[in-house]
Amino acid sequence: PEALVLWEAQFGDFVNGAQIIIDQYLVAAEDKWGQHNALVMLLPHGYEGQGPEHSSARIERFLTLCAEDNIQVVNATTAAQFFHVLRRQMHREIRKPLVIFTPKGPLRMKEVRSKIADLEPGTSFQEVLDDPFVTDAASVKRVVFCSGKVVWDALAERDKRQAAAAIVRVELLYPLPVDEMVAEANKHPHANLLWVQDEPANQGPWSHIALRTSEQHGGHGFGSRILRRISRRATASPATGNHHLHEDEQKALMLEAFTR
Repeated sequence: PEALVLWEAQFGDFVNGAQIIIDQYLVAAEDKWGQHNALVMLLPHGYEGQGPEHSSARIERFLTLCAEDNIQVVNATTAAQFFHVLRRQMHREIRKPLVIFTPKGPLRMKEVRSKIADLEPGTSFQEVLDDPFVTDAASVKRVVFCSGKVVWDALAERDKRQAAAAIVRVELLYPLPVDEMVAEANKHPHANLLWVQDEPANQGPWSHIALRTSEQHGGHGFGSRILRRISRRATASPATGNHHLHEDEQKALMLEAFTR
């Protein structure tokens, strides 16, 4: 019980065959038998045009299984965040399973690198990351909440368009840090609020995000503002098997996120 034990899938969809074990033991063992564990699952997840089986680790399935603080679901976007969440897993007194979605593309992206100072004592895992590139909060016209690989797509598109947008990263999907999300939104009181995800509308974190935020704020989103979804259309498959169609979908997604 004191060891750091990690199970990694070659691709996210390869976890499908473990669904019975996840349902029966990983997410429910504490509730059923009072049995604790701190298993870490590393599940590649990222829409990179490699087809359905190489895109989705089914975030929506894990979030559907979340209740009573039974597991932790993380989508880290920097090396420091990944380091700190693993370190936290070992140093915390509570023992909870940890699911980390790990896109493969950013392994080669310099934007994901962290400074040594970000790993030193006094630093820790941040559940929500604000936009470090916003210098004038009052000028922001849209706040784009997102999680995982799509963060880097959104940042690149924002810079290309020189859009007045703040890109806010939700690194912890469960337990969802709603208060921190609201605090980020309140920095830009006149901005439109968007949730942008790579996944189709019927998949990914959206249903979980919409339910948790509306519950906490009486069905009105963030105060008087509504958090709107930007995503691919609902589909039966996790992703298209056609790379050219994937590229078209990605362009349409970014166009809608920064012009809607």
